[in-house]
Amino acid sequence: MDVRIGIMQTPKEIELELPEDIDRESLMKDIDSALCKAEGVLWLNDRRGRRVGVPVAHVAYVELGPPVGERRVGFGAP
Repeated sequence: MDVRIGIMQTPKEIELELPEDIDRESLMKDIDSALCKAEGVLWLNDRRGRRVGVPVAHVAYVELGPPVGERRVGFGAP
């Protein structure tokens, strides 16, 4: 699953590729609980084992993409 995190006052995004076996609903709950706090860090583990932390005060948005197996490429993609 792909996750893109927009950071306030910068045009760049943080893009992560999470493990395929991650539960989407539990991930959304973890992100929601981290972003409900005024301070703190949103920690995510990518599929290579790296830990990425983003201060929640600077998060503009979080976008969850489809799991890797659901990607469409080519002329048949919507």
